[in-house]
Amino acid sequence: MIVNRIARLLCLFGLLLPLTLPAGNVDLATVPERRTVQLTIYNSEDLTLVRETRVVTFKQGVNPLQFSWANTLIDPTSVDLRFREPKTGLDVLDTTFPHHKPQTLYWNVYSDADREATIEISYFTSGIGWAADYLAIADPDERHLRLESFVRVGNRSGEDYENAQVRLVVGTINLVEKIAELAKVPVGRVNELKREEYRDLRQRAARKAMAPPPAPAMELSIGAMAADMAEMAPKEIVKEGLSEYFIYTIEGAETVPNGWAKRLRSFEADAVPMTVQYRYRPREYGDQLTRLYLLKNDVASKLGGTPLPDGVIRVFRANGREGLSYLTTQNLKYVPIGDKIELNLGVDPAVVFELVERKVYRDNFWLQIKGGNLYRKLDEDGLKLELNSQVAGWDEHTVYRQRIRNYSRKPIAVQIRRDYPGDVVFRSRLNPSPHDFQTVQFEAEIQAGEKAGLDYEVITRMGYNQKQNRVELQTGEPGH
Repeated sequence: MIVNRIARLLCLFGLLLPLTLPAGNVDLATVPERRTVQLTIYNSEDLTLVRETRVVTFKQGVNPLQFSWANTLIDPTSVDLRFREPKTGLDVLDTTFPHHKPQTLYWNVYSDADREATIEISYFTSGIGWAADYLAIADPDERHLRLESFVRVGNRSGEDYENAQVRLVVGTINLVEKIAELAKVPVGRVNELKREEYRDLRQRAARKAMAPPPAPAMELSIGAMAADMAEMAPKEIVKEGLSEYFIYTIEGAETVPNGWAKRLRSFEADAVPMTVQYRYRPREYGDQLTRLYLLKNDVASKLGGTPLPDGVIRVFRANGREGLSYLTTQNLKYVPIGDKIELNLGVDPAVVFELVERKVYRDNFWLQIKGGNLYRKLDEDGLKLELNSQVAGWDEHTVYRQRIRNYSRKPIAVQIRRDYPGDVVFRSRLNPSPHDFQTVQFEAEIQAGEKAGLDYEVITRMGYNQKQNRVELQTGEPGH
């Protein structure tokens, strides 16, 4: 197994070195398996920091060690050897990349005495990723829902990681962008300045990720789930807030074999309060009335301890007969603490929505006679009698009725937004409010089994009558 490669190579290196090196400096009988391993997996890049420890018996003098990354996606420029206990009389003399042995490096470690020490090898690898998925189940009355979160860890790195501590990073770390840019240069062609900068950035990122964590921001009980969804003993997932990103540390150890994926439970929140809203927003949902579940990532909603990472959410509703009705599957974008969660359920067949144009007329005309003088006519009567004149401006009125029929068993809350580019007056009894300078918003409630006509009037100022390129709101009876 590739898991054991480093240990075997540490053992075998003494047999592969030229005879001028003291092959017996490493006690082959005492080189053990990997003691611990930690995976810090970023979800913003294909990047994982691996930190592993081994206990090695050193003898006085130069001790050669070998590291190989054959058949893996390990980044060789990021490999680093350190000693867990500082000032122990151990020193890394040099690191070489032998041309006759590709995908291999050598360390020469000097020890001032015979001793046993813990070494720490860290490196970055690709091919390990994680993604979140969510399960939401609304109660029959659609007032609360149960929200469960899972993370899937997949390993295609070429290396098996047994009994690993798994840490999941949410957010973007600026160093990663610089590292990715430098990584585009082939290793064999990187000049020394680039190589040193690249290695320095890697190690800075490693030290940042390996730093001792602060006190956890929140601890939540979880139950680990294997790929076959079998329930296991409860664990804890510790979530640490670190500036612009979060680290989720899964309690205990997980074995993540190469070529496998594992599903772990992140959290479960019962009775999360929510509301149901019907929206008409053509820019966002198209020309239809769309039904949504609305909730919030905050403490009052029994959430809000951490941001919610990108993922896929599946939404169901309990039907009250020990069964579930499937509603939708959608991508959930990153949700910061305190932000809203909007679940789009699509069109509700129990609610009919249509727009009817009731009346169109014009008034407030301005006429321009020969010579440039203007005078005003309030309506269209008599315009054809004016000689040597042309229309310079007018107001165009259109009265609309939005019919909504609620055939469901519950009252529904409706929010409507309409865009009006240009100089427009919007008049309605629905207490309209501006969403932005060219978008009108108004709301209404339709009782169960009832229908409503939501009337409004749009007055478009044309020609000379134009004053400003924005929507003016008026509360009043449409068509008057």
